[in-house]
Amino acid sequence: MSIATIDIQPRVMAVDFVDDKLSVTIADGRTLLVPIAWYPRLFHATESERKDWRVFEDAEGRDILFWEQLDELIPAIALLTGMPSRESERSFTRWLASRMAVV
Repeated sequence: MSIATIDIQPRVMAVDFVDDKLSVTIADGRTLLVPIAWYPRLFHATESERKDWRVFEDAEGRDILFWEQLDELIPAIALLTGMPSRESERSFTRWLASRMAVV
């Protein structure tokens, strides 16, 4: 028996935030909506921080969304497959505490 695989390279065209969702438009015309709660750093970000994103390609040519101010990386394929953040609670708690210390 063989297993079919699909080599998908979604290309990000636009990013927006709609209510409690992260909205990502990809080049094939689809718009992906995922709960912002899946990405706690984005959830706790200011509007200005959320708007400050860019796309870069990893070594294998896959699009990665990057919010430098938040040190948040989200592979486009993770959005397409429905994978939330894999950041540990310990890492996120440390990051959030460092933000509170600056305020």
